[in-house]
Amino acid sequence: MTRRAVFLDRDGVLNRDDGYVHRPDQFAWTEGAREAVLAINQAGWFAFVVTNQSGVARGFYTLADVDRLHRHMAAELAAIGAHIDEFVCSPYHPEGTIELYRSDHPTRKPNPGMVLDIAARWDIDRAASLLIGDQVTDLQAAAAAGVTGHLFSGGRLDLFVQALL
Repeated sequence: MTRRAVFLDRDGVLNRDDGYVHRPDQFAWTEGAREAVLAINQAGWFAFVVTNQSGVARGFYTLADVDRLHRHMAAELAAIGAHIDEFVCSPYHPEGTIELYRSDHPTRKPNPGMVLDIAARWDIDRAASLLIGDQVTDLQAAAAAGVTGHLFSGGRLDLFVQALL
């Protein structure tokens, strides 16, 4: 049975975008972000994080650093009974200094790859699902993946999400 999903951008939606956030001591939730994830969970929707992490391609930090931060986020969410079903990041950038990640990869938003990859592994009703981002590229990725995109420009994320569920 297919389920609806909310795809959440990370920096600028779930946390303050202070530029290349990759350590727990740099991380600060946006207002109502944890409660927003809990509301998604309680509504019976999947919750996914889809985040471009060009800092990996630029050599500022590693995929291990990204994974460590996502584990930190998961632990803080678990403390209030919330969870993310899967964290996915695209470490690519066409101007990256790390050759392995120097690419306009299909997973790098505005390309839809992250959403499509998740949809291929999970039983998701894309037409009834949402992507919440803070950039036009997030909305472009949503449209290309057949998901409705919503631009979050600040405020309480939980109130924004509750109005959409």
